[in-house]
Amino acid sequence: MAEHLTPTSDALYERAGRVLVGGVNSPVRAMRSIGRTPIFIDRAQGPYVWDADGTRYVDYLSSWGPAILGHADPATLDALRDALPRGTSYGAPTEREIAFAEAVGEIFPSIEQLRMTSSGSEAVTGAIRLARAATGRDAIVKTIGGYHGAIDPLLVEAGSGATTLGHPNSPGVPQGAVEYTRLVPYNDLAAAEEALIGAAAIIIEPVAGNMGTVLPAPGYLAGLRAACDRTGALLILDEVITGFRLARGGAQERFGVAADITCLGKIIGGGLPVGAFGARREIMGELAPEGPCYQAGTLSGNPLATAAGLVTIASLGKPGVYDALEASGAALEAAIVDSGAPVRINRIGSMLTPFFTDTEVTDYRSATTSDADAYGRFARALLANGIYPPPSQYECWFTGLTHGEDELAATREALARAVDSL
Repeated sequence: MAEHLTPTSDALYERAGRVLVGGVNSPVRAMRSIGRTPIFIDRAQGPYVWDADGTRYVDYLSSWGPAILGHADPATLDALRDALPRGTSYGAPTEREIAFAEAVGEIFPSIEQLRMTSSGSEAVTGAIRLARAATGRDAIVKTIGGYHGAIDPLLVEAGSGATTLGHPNSPGVPQGAVEYTRLVPYNDLAAAEEALIGAAAIIIEPVAGNMGTVLPAPGYLAGLRAACDRTGALLILDEVITGFRLARGGAQERFGVAADITCLGKIIGGGLPVGAFGARREIMGELAPEGPCYQAGTLSGNPLATAAGLVTIASLGKPGVYDALEASGAALEAAIVDSGAPVRINRIGSMLTPFFTDTEVTDYRSATTSDADAYGRFARALLANGIYPPPSQYECWFTGLTHGEDELAATREALARAVDSL
């Protein structure tokens, strides 16, 4: 396979390296795990991104999930054009925040009150603090390989970027920060039931998305719900990826399991930085200014983010949306299978991961049996043929509402060439 040349990106990377750590603002963007330097993006539209050299790619990264309506969605842009002249940030309440919280509460029955943040990581931080305040307990249970943001207590056996870089336990996190973090394998209900005794909460992605796509075993989520009810621990569902992605009401709607605290992000801001966490009224009442548990954010409820988020929520309520997302995800899975790539695919709806392994992937241990070097060769070949996959074996591929037959045909052709390169 000919080398995929990106001279303008290469020059930008050299320039970035002088002023940005590693030349990037988030480690996995460096593309080191797939054996190349990063590709700098100039613009995006619909299912496509264009790099700084003008090369167009069918985008299956989708900004790590938020571009479910497609990049530069016209309705979202119209809402932002209307909001921009009114100011970009006030540091004060707005009516749009109320409308946003009302819309989320109508879709997620487990959320009676909401607190907005500026990122999913902030939402998780607030949710954990709230769980400890509401229960009077300190211990938090998390899954091995589960990633919930760059938060000290949760950077223990974290997946995603930490796994990609080969450092699951981050230096700089003091022992005291993880003293109350209990680890259990994903999909191991018995281990979770034991760990939950005396714990404040378990935090889990209902469908893991940061060790690659890993689905819950039948009865696993319902079992966690029952175990939390028995032990008095709270069930925190990190739906930063799955919220509005797997169904309008997220994984909770799809699997019929209610969280005590829900964390949201990515999609709910229409591509702008935003997050939120919510719960029943009695739990949320622990938060300041109603209660003693402090959480704050200068840009929380940002008027641009809420404008974009309201459009996204409304757009995802249109008839047929989730049938279309299911179909696009299934079509991408079929294209990968038909290409003959030596992979095992985990998919649910419009999120999937091809693993280069013969092992069934059900948890972090089995996910890491995948041949990351093979994935790197595969990803580089796809990039060379106009397809933009996640730059890590341990991330999700996403389809959106603008991925159609033309993009699928281009993907099939690129896949055939990528398999030849293997």
